[in-house]
Amino acid sequence: MRFSKVFAAFAILLTMVAASSCDHIDNKTVPRYSVRIDLGSYALWSTYGVSGMGEYRIFNRMKNIPSNFPYNVNTYTGYGGVLLMMGIDGPLAYDLSCPVEASPDITLSISNENFEAVCPRCNSHYDPLMGAGGPVSGVAINNKVGMRQYRVLSSNGGYVITN
Repeated sequence: MRFSKVFAAFAILLTMVAASSCDHIDNKTVPRYSVRIDLGSYALWSTYGVSGMGEYRIFNRMKNIPSNFPYNVNTYTGYGGVLLMMGIDGPLAYDLSCPVEASPDITLSISNENFEAVCPRCNSHYDPLMGAGGPVSGVAINNKVGMRQYRVLSSNGGYVITN
């Protein structure tokens, strides 16, 4: 009798875990590449950082974006570039590659109307501003994939973006 109660409890727990994992958003479909953008001084942050909610900037060392940024041997911009965006509680950073396409050449653009990140190929939309880069519409919703997020660490009047 005792064994059947333990077995039943285990079966219920396993069912709950399986059911809760169905709503999980995978934000690791974009390969993990090194990220390090040092905006750790007030001067660098005031020039290349973001200040108002929804304001964003794109960093891509391979494409030299922004063109006047002082890239050096210690600067890495991920797989498809880095999106830096000012959220409600501070700056947020994501890889610019579309999580569905997972190619460094297919990068998201930001809609100036609603701040969603949009893929030019699969037309998936993501919410980098308040939705942690989660899917809003398109194939990304069905595939349950979201943007790869990076850490933004406070440093000497600015921030450092890293993974």
